[in-house]
Amino acid sequence: MPEKLTGTARAEALAPLFALGWSEVEGRDAITRTYVFADFITAFGFMTRAALVAEKMNHHPEWSNVYKTVEVTLTTHDVGGLSDLDIRLAGKMDALAGD
Repeated sequence: MPEKLTGTARAEALAPLFALGWSEVEGRDAITRTYVFADFITAFGFMTRAALVAEKMNHHPEWSNVYKTVEVTLTTHDVGGLSDLDIRLAGKMDALAGD
């Protein structure tokens, strides 16, 4: 089972993600990012690839899609906040988006 990130480990894990556009969700122990793609097909393709990664990790995002915009929120419900699973999935999603 993953462990909740706290203190220095949390700050060090989040710093590179914040540099790429992730931010903390107000009132929750979660992170969020909005991806904007060229069009709906590109956004949907990203979501499809990310869904396959998430399923292999058994760690699923909260997300929504409107046309070419995908909004993602990550948290680990089993630990009540952010864990290494969120950090790894965020990194994989950024790679899929070309960041």
